Amino acid sequence: DKLVVACQMYVNKHLGSKYTEPPPFNLQDSYSDSHCCSPLVFILSPGADPMASLLKFADDLGISRATVMTISLGQGQGPIAAEMIKTAIVSGQWVVLQNCHLADSWMKELDRICDEVIIPSKTNKAFRIWLTSYPSKVFPISILQNGVKMTNEPPKGLRANLYRSYMSDPISDPQFFDGCRSMNNWRRLLFSLCFFHAIVQERRKFGPLGWNIPYEFNESDLRISVMQLQMFLNDYNDVPFEALLYLTGECNYGGRVTDDKDRRLLNSILTIFYNQSVVVQEMYSFSPSRIYHIPTELDYNSCLQYILSLPLYPSPEVFGLHDNADITKDNQESQELLRSVLLTQTQIAEGAGGGETDAMLTQLAKDILGRLPDAFDSEEIAKKYPVLYSQSMNTVLRQEAIRFNRLLDVIKKSLVNVIKAVKGSIVMSKDLEEVYTSLLIGRVPA
Repeated sequence: DKLVVACQMYVNKHLGSKYTEPPPFNLQDSYSDSHCCSPLVFILSPGADPMASLLKFADDLGISRATVMTISLGQGQGPIAAEMIKTAIVSGQWVVLQNCHLADSWMKELDRICDEVIIPSKTNKAFRIWLTSYPSKVFPISILQNGVKMTNEPPKGLRANLYRSYMSDPISDPQFFDGCRSMNNWRRLLFSLCFFHAIVQERRKFGPLGWNIPYEFNESDLRISVMQLQMFLNDYNDVPFEALLYLTGECNYGGRVTDDKDRRLLNSILTIFYNQSVVVQEMYSFSPSRIYHIPTELDYNSCLQYILSLPLYPSPEVFGLHDNADITKDNQESQELLRSVLLTQTQIAEGAGGGETDAMLTQLAKDILGRLPDAFDSEEIAKKYPVLYSQSMNTVLRQEAIRFNRLLDVIKKSLVNVIKAVKGSIVMSKDLEEVYTSLLIGRVPA
């Protein structure tokens, strides 16, 4: 279950930490690789929202946000988007088409527009078309081939999540960071809010133990909560915790929550990070171990240094979970890593004999068949361990023996049929092909 952690430690030791820590999202590099006729495609993932970064990038280039034409695709929005593109290729504006995966029927038209309408002779050099989409089978392949592809996944791990929050707009803007009337309250509650954001995102990894439904909390939720926090602290002498709890817990983050138990949990977690003790107590702790707390120095660089000093692999106690919660999560991550690695491999197994693949598989199947035990004698078990009121385990023993016999029967039939299919005696069905592939790569057939 610690395979992923071991891999990260190995890479850190031999290649360096830059290969395990996500780099900052850099739109300038992608923009420099593009031209007026190449689409820029954001491949979305849960918990990531590139729109704010894109608008900030437009500001940095001196492009007015009013001239950036955006539309969220859906039913009936295709013709409007086509008209936007027609106007922008002449004027040199930017067009942002969000959620392309929701407009299945219009994707062919978009492919035609990118191929026939957006051509160098008719397009202003300043024109850019930005597309956002989750992975989708209907997204045009030609646009992916000709475009610049980007993805901005939420950072993996509590430390990386906190670091990303402090490196992102608007917190990374010195004018915004130092622009509050009550600096002590502002910096303490800001760090606390970023920690809360990291907690609710990281709890997704624990499956149903974290949230009943995996919600897509993203940077937009944090950004609006941060701006509201600064606004309230500038407008009020005392911290209005009741208003902050309602806006953050019920509106910004809570607006995504549909399960009543999850909503209750979200608000309970938020009370740990938004309360009077955060403001007045030195090194206010967020976990029983007191490893995670408000930094002693609260200027921007000191906060970053403290974040980088936090453990790379957080204990479940900081999420309010038992230590055993890590086992299920780590097992799932290990299985996912192994599945991903296997997808990159050719279906050739190296083994004894060094013959052809089919010959090796036949040899392996016969070897497994030879090692299988005989089926249990259910009648003999029933005689030796009869079902008695005083011996309930006898019933369990007999049931388990019957189940094991069924499993042995399936394994034997599968192996015999795979050998026959390899020889061409019977047709290789989908189930047999799965057994064949699993034996080649050393995986237990599902």
